[in-house]
Amino acid sequence: MAHPKRRQSKSRRNKRRTHLKVKIPVLSKCSLTGQIYLYHHAYWKKKELIYKGKVVFIKK
Repeated sequence: MAHPKRRQSKSRRNKRRTHLKVKIPVLSKCSLTGQIYLYHHAYWKKKELIYKGKVVFIKK
């Protein structure tokens, strides 16, 4: 089993951990309805599925 020859410094450890942060999801506002939604995702509004400002599906 491999073991490190020297102990890693705190700054080197912290540099490695900088990528582990939780990112805030990208939100966008619809030009058709004005509703805020997740970017690159379709969403439902009163039995209508809306994507990129267009109605793509209507639920009966």
